[in-house]
Amino acid sequence: MNIKDCAVLPMRETWEVQPTAAAVRSTRLSVMLAILSWPVPLSKESLHDVELCAAELITNAVEHTETSCRVTLRWTGVRLRTEVVDSSPILPGRSAADDMATNGRGLLLVEALAHSWGWHPVQEGKVVWFEVAPDQLETEDARLTTARRSEVVRSSHRTK
Repeated sequence: MNIKDCAVLPMRETWEVQPTAAAVRSTRLSVMLAILSWPVPLSKESLHDVELCAAELITNAVEHTETSCRVTLRWTGVRLRTEVVDSSPILPGRSAADDMATNGRGLLLVEALAHSWGWHPVQEGKVVWFEVAPDQLETEDARLTTARRSEVVRSSHRTK
């Protein structure tokens, strides 16, 4: 059995994010809940990397544009892709933050943790994205655990 046999692909979720710190936090949580509800074979470490990278891109979009942005999460069966669309035409760039700086390292973090990342202009501004590949092929037991975890998450959403 292949992970692609477990679900209709591609899976996709999209959120509009208002330019507030609370909206960034809630969207980051929504991203993680979506991933946990899908049969995505990512380790805890990879999930943590996705959470950090998503938080960085969403925060950058909100802080630098002070307007809402759109976050899209996609699982294709091959990679997990997170895209953030914002209204600024200014393309992202890595800054040379010094050792004492409290910010300016977000894209360096994304570059270090993601398997790939990039950006491209769109009519309304730009899309900044990153992708994470699944961890090594899972055993049958691990796939069952992933499927069970997804069912538990779905059940908890239904009971609230």
